[in-house]
Amino acid sequence: MKKRNENWNIPNLLSGMRIVLVAPFLVCYLTNHTIWAWVILGVSGVTDFLDGKLARRLNQITDLGKILDPAADKVTQGAVAVGLAVKQPLLLPLLGIFLFKEFLMLIAGIILVANRKRPCAAKWYGKIATASFYVSFVTVVALKAIWHYESFSLTCILLSITAGFMIYAFLRYFGVFVQLLRSKDPKDYLQIKLRQPRRTAKPEHAFPKPLLPRILQKNRRQQRLKKEP
Repeated sequence: MKKRNENWNIPNLLSGMRIVLVAPFLVCYLTNHTIWAWVILGVSGVTDFLDGKLARRLNQITDLGKILDPAADKVTQGAVAVGLAVKQPLLLPLLGIFLFKEFLMLIAGIILVANRKRPCAAKWYGKIATASFYVSFVTVVALKAIWHYESFSLTCILLSITAGFMIYAFLRYFGVFVQLLRSKDPKDYLQIKLRQPRRTAKPEHAFPKPLLPRILQKNRRQQRLKKEP
């Protein structure tokens, strides 16, 4: 019976779906279809909640899922940041810091995977940096769009706090990256197989290799005996 590949499961498909939803979100948001944009973002948030929940409940936690889930989060965050910054130029400096940090972390992740190492899971300082990023963006956009209030000093304060959290998180992640890269612990190595290796079926009447030379020798002896007078 063929063994089912553990990487093809519902949680991983949901993470992949979250990445696919990024393009429709950006198109809708930048073309002023704001309601549809936030609906798509809401669906993306639901898949983010479900993939981790289902992975734990169905015991379908895989190395591939540990890569896909944070990758989908970063791509979605980047899309939201780009969309908001395009319409709110004051947020461009924060967007630059965010993209630079994520780009370096992406390179670090590629290096780890190339060395067959598990990428680092999300840490508390990374979650705080992400939360402060969203709080700053939503606060600046909501104050201007809903209450028509815009304060340069408040924006600078929020951006400075968020940038500080991002830089701190990046430095901590860099330390984890170096530790993983140097680690020789087997649990830090990846075990990802997208395809199961094919097993070649042996012929039903095939002789075992050790017996084959013996059979040939026996046949030769019989032929020599027949030739003798």
